[in-house]
Amino acid sequence: MSDLTTNTAAPAVRASEYDAQFGDYFALLKPRVMTLVVFTAFVGLLAAPVPVHPFVGFCAILFIAVGGGASGALNMWWDADIDAVMKRTAKRPIPSGRVEPGEALAIGLALSGFSCVFLALATNVLAGGLLAFTIFFYVVIYTMWLKRSTPQNIVIGGGAGAFPPMIGWAAATGSVSVEAVLMFCLTFMWTPPHFWALALFMRSDYDDAKVPMLTVTHGRRSTRKHILVYTILLAALAIGTGFTSVGGPIYLAVALVLNVLFLKGAWDIFRRDETMSEADNFKTEKSFFKLSLLYLFAHFGAILVEAGLARFGIDLLGGF
Repeated sequence: MSDLTTNTAAPAVRASEYDAQFGDYFALLKPRVMTLVVFTAFVGLLAAPVPVHPFVGFCAILFIAVGGGASGALNMWWDADIDAVMKRTAKRPIPSGRVEPGEALAIGLALSGFSCVFLALATNVLAGGLLAFTIFFYVVIYTMWLKRSTPQNIVIGGGAGAFPPMIGWAAATGSVSVEAVLMFCLTFMWTPPHFWALALFMRSDYDDAKVPMLTVTHGRRSTRKHILVYTILLAALAIGTGFTSVGGPIYLAVALVLNVLFLKGAWDIFRRDETMSEADNFKTEKSFFKLSLLYLFAHFGAILVEAGLARFGIDLLGGF
């Protein structure tokens, strides 16, 4: 069927005549997304109160990265019909014809099994199970179901991208604690305003692909309101995390500065209308989106610094 709501996993794209290169297969793994997965998982691993042998830690991050890449390959396999319509994704390996859909499916399934089994063997069953659930959640719950059926796709589906720090924590401790949940929530609450800002200046892509993003189903005015509300909730969560065991003075300073900037950006977006946005080619929305990329990396970077200081017994407020 050609209806975008019932994917048959066989998009109408024709493979190119030349053999795919290594870079084409690597692109299937969504390396940019993998960077965020690896970094937040690494922070979760090192922020845990249990020291991890460097080799075990390396293996854990490697298998988590492979699992994230497997999710990306399966996502591209299923979404190739949508990707072929959207300008920002039309050059991906499958819609551009550089990689066959069946190859992407085989790679995604093989890497999924490999990463989950070996993470469990290298660390513990809980970590391997969480990785398996994350892949399932991203591919089945988000990609195959939510993305094409509800404007809440990003809100609920954001959970998939929020699991890596929890997996890293579980790999180190064999358990999930409040701190791991807080890191999960930080990413979870960040995801909607991040993607909705993108959707504001990329709405035509989602319109063309018939993907029910909030900008398509409820309009840009409603999307601007949602960005502001979620940013306020995110700011409260992010600053509050500074007063927990994974926070500290450095984290709190970073959180205060970035959340003031983020709140200002969300307020500026809320105050704009379409005439203003189109007049300057969505300058404010694009700036907010760029800031959102720095936002998450900076918060988790601050958690990493706090963990490093604690590991060496350094208390900035009280000395050594």
